Amino acid sequence: MSTSSTGQNPSMSRAQFGDLSGEARAGGAAGSDVSLDLIMDVAVTVALEVGRTSIPVRELLQLTPGTIVELDRMAGEPLDVLVNGIKVARGEVVVINEKFGIRLTEVVPPAERMEKVK
Repeated sequence: MSTSSTGQNPSMSRAQFGDLSGEARAGGAAGSDVSLDLIMDVAVTVALEVGRTSIPVRELLQLTPGTIVELDRMAGEPLDVLVNGIKVARGEVVVINEKFGIRLTEVVPPAERMEKVK
């Protein structure tokens, strides 16, 4: 294998990447080179969080039908909407055609969502 005077293989060159700063990294603003078409069919898990609590395993094993578990939220507070475990919005429960749904009342700004991913 021959090498150049810099010690590198002469048939190799550095990879060139486009600018990933600013809006392109935070979600791809209109006019950027980032295409969302590549990920449009990727399945994600969406969960609605009513609240949380922490209990010892001993108490967890004693839960039975009818047991009430106190959560860290007040009645009427908005639910968190989580996508793959990251909060993306808050909303309120609605019933449409006998099925539960959620009406979004607040969407977490992209910059704040990206902080959670790091």
